[in-house]
Amino acid sequence: MTYRNPPTTPRKSATFDDYTLSEIRRAAATGIYDIRGAGAKRKLPHFDDLLFLGASISRYPLEGYRERCDTSVVLGSRHAKKPIELKIPITVAGMSFGSLSGPAKEALGRGATLSGTSTTTGDGGMTEEERGHSKQLVYQYLPSRYGMNLRDLRRADAIEVVVGQGAKPGGGGMLLGQKISDRVAEMRTLPKGIDQRSASRHPDWTGPDDLEIKILELREITDWEKPIYVKVGGARPYYDTALAVKAGADVVVVDGMQGGTAATQEVFIENVGQPTLACIRPAVQALQDLGMHRKVQLIISGGIRNGADVAKALALGVDAVSIGTAALVALGDNDPRWEAEYNELGTTAGAYDDWHEGRDPAGITTQDPELMKRVDPIAAGRRLANYLKVMTLEAQTIARACGKNSLHNLEPEDLVALTIEAAAMAGVPLAGTNWIPGKNGF
Repeated sequence: MTYRNPPTTPRKSATFDDYTLSEIRRAAATGIYDIRGAGAKRKLPHFDDLLFLGASISRYPLEGYRERCDTSVVLGSRHAKKPIELKIPITVAGMSFGSLSGPAKEALGRGATLSGTSTTTGDGGMTEEERGHSKQLVYQYLPSRYGMNLRDLRRADAIEVVVGQGAKPGGGGMLLGQKISDRVAEMRTLPKGIDQRSASRHPDWTGPDDLEIKILELREITDWEKPIYVKVGGARPYYDTALAVKAGADVVVVDGMQGGTAATQEVFIENVGQPTLACIRPAVQALQDLGMHRKVQLIISGGIRNGADVAKALALGVDAVSIGTAALVALGDNDPRWEAEYNELGTTAGAYDDWHEGRDPAGITTQDPELMKRVDPIAAGRRLANYLKVMTLEAQTIARACGKNSLHNLEPEDLVALTIEAAAMAGVPLAGTNWIPGKNGF
């Protein structure tokens, strides 16, 4: 008698999954690495792995519609004559003109102004649309120096020295030729239609001592009026934060690997840096060890999506958060109404990350004149303002439930973690226990 095994469903490899196999085939066929935009797509420990402990008997909750919960924050009070005063602790991150269309940059300025917060220029210089519609505009000072000039430095309300970005710490940016229009080329002093790659480090300094000199130079240029931010990718947040503070920064911005980018190698996006959640406590600890917590403000960015994320970041010791990808979605990017056109590009609205190719059907990450017409900066600005309003209300709801009359009164003791990884990264107990992994040697 012959015995045969019953038929089974074929089992695919977890290591060589369908996406990995497709990437191997693509690399074998083309001989080039993959470039894309957006941020890390792999699952990482994030704010979803934390929960708040609402008030009951041991804590006294506040009434949602009768008792105030403050959301304001002041950034840059350490040295600047004119620190930034924001109504909400949510700012708009730097996204360049070139990567984004002119109408999209205008919409970001309009939405931030309606919400009482700031927006940021990004690489490539300051556009009149953004400056004209941003009550408070942060000017990014990047290694590329594209579009940089003294006039715009002085017109800004703050200056952000960009050392690194969460999606690519240690790496420079890319802008493909199809997005370098006449206007972009003029602003960046580049030839039209030619691919450009931004530098990975500043050309005139190599370490923290040089950074201190650069910050002093920027203060002199702006008559000590403007707050000076230093932005780093989430690689070594403790040491980078400490060195930025010692160099004289008013504000430190730490960008985790869930932060997006206009374009870089995918292997970079998915394999370099640390999760945003892992960056917060070391950065806060550095400020505390230097006696500078709350004196030098800390902004965190990378994957912030809703008011709960905002509240959790603030509870861990952050002063404000910054949003990029979420702001673009609020403007109308990745909108399913353009699904048919996303499909023609070989993708789908929810997965679109070919920002570098300049064919965005929503008209936001493009320089195509016809596609840009799809963005109404007034309507898109209102959408962003609505989104920021909801995020703020959500964060206030959580703070009141924890008995706090200010978002900045939230603290680590208000949190527990659902996983060992999140508990260790955030420095809060695992839910149902008093155990913080890694604390006291355990």
